[in-house]
Amino acid sequence: MKVNWEKIEANVGVLDVEVGTEQVTGALDKAFKKVVAKVNVPGFRKGKVPRGLFESRFGVESLYQDAIDILLPEVYSAAVDEAGILPVSRPEIDVEQFGKGETFKFKATVTVKPEVSLGEYKGVEIPVTEAVVTDEELDAELARLQTRHAELVVIDEGEAQNGDTTVIDFDGYVDGEPFEGGKSERYSLELGSGSFIPGFEEQVVGMNIGDFKDVEVTFPAEYHAEQLAGKAAIFKVKLHEIKRKQLPELDDEFAKDVSEFDTLEEYKEDLKKNLQERKVKEIEQAREQAVVEKVTAAAEVEIPQAMIDSETDFLLRDFESRLSSQGMNLELYYQFSGQDEAALRAQMSGDADKRVRNNLVLEQIAKTEDITATEEDLNVELEKLSELYKRPVEELRDIFTKNGNIDNLKEDLTLRKTIAFLLENSKEAAVSENA
Repeated sequence: MKVNWEKIEANVGVLDVEVGTEQVTGALDKAFKKVVAKVNVPGFRKGKVPRGLFESRFGVESLYQDAIDILLPEVYSAAVDEAGILPVSRPEIDVEQFGKGETFKFKATVTVKPEVSLGEYKGVEIPVTEAVVTDEELDAELARLQTRHAELVVIDEGEAQNGDTTVIDFDGYVDGEPFEGGKSERYSLELGSGSFIPGFEEQVVGMNIGDFKDVEVTFPAEYHAEQLAGKAAIFKVKLHEIKRKQLPELDDEFAKDVSEFDTLEEYKEDLKKNLQERKVKEIEQAREQAVVEKVTAAAEVEIPQAMIDSETDFLLRDFESRLSSQGMNLELYYQFSGQDEAALRAQMSGDADKRVRNNLVLEQIAKTEDITATEEDLNVELEKLSELYKRPVEELRDIFTKNGNIDNLKEDLTLRKTIAFLLENSKEAAVSENA
């Protein structure tokens, strides 16, 4: 096999490949076995048509596309290895020659992983913040827990307020006509949650039990349902019930109900300790983020759009998975948010660009400093995962290996070691806690 690689742009090049006739013949043989099993020829069972008869009747050319499909992935992969390049997207293939008794020639236009020109990455100045939990932060955490343990109590009279959960009927109309998805009965809506079309919940505030009201809203201009985007709508709303959060008293009984402690003071001490531990982690994460951002800003790299698109795909799949764990899906999210997939992808593309850029810079630093994840590092990580998921280490190792994710785990460990290296070689710039 002959391979020639030539760059035509910063991150794009052409792979010129020529494959010998022996491999072409082998691919044609495999293609014949595949195709002949599906061919009906009078006098012969499927799969038993002689090669010569097949070619005289259908032409050897009928095998070419299947043979190319069989041969191309193998030889492309080998050509990539020989050229020493790292593609980041599917190539554009241009077949120049393929035929019985001929060599196979093709060109592959390939987008490759970009080169990174590092700036200064040692001695980076990173702010250091002391982990101090204030009385205000402790009070806020107590208030949050108090709200979380509140009971929803049905009230008999009074106006609906922000924070109330209302039970309503609604029937929506656009241009005087009802529309799909615009009607529901005894729907539970938390006022102030922002889960409905902008302006809807605000107009339910102030309604009394048994009230009827026409709620007038306008769908967002980029609403996912095109027939409703930007349209004015009227919802006929009836309020059936109002449920209001009843907060428990912050006393010793509350502490006993929600924790293992007998007094509120003991519970507050434990909360303060937990908040401090959380703040230490948050500060460390902030330092990691700061050092990565600084070394990335000092580097030069041109990111191919294909890498940003691929990372956006990953972020979208991850977002969909998190929605699913909350009992939602993308369609419902688009309906509630007024976005569509294009808008969501555009929103995520900035984060995708940042993640790709950061990873490329960290990979280059790891390469420059010869930082790698050792087997010991991998074993330690698997031990942690074993404790977390309550599964044996060898079982987890087998799962990662079978799924092809063991290398991804090693790459993640390498990036973490690289960030630790950057922090160890950084300079501390002290700041006040409330700066």
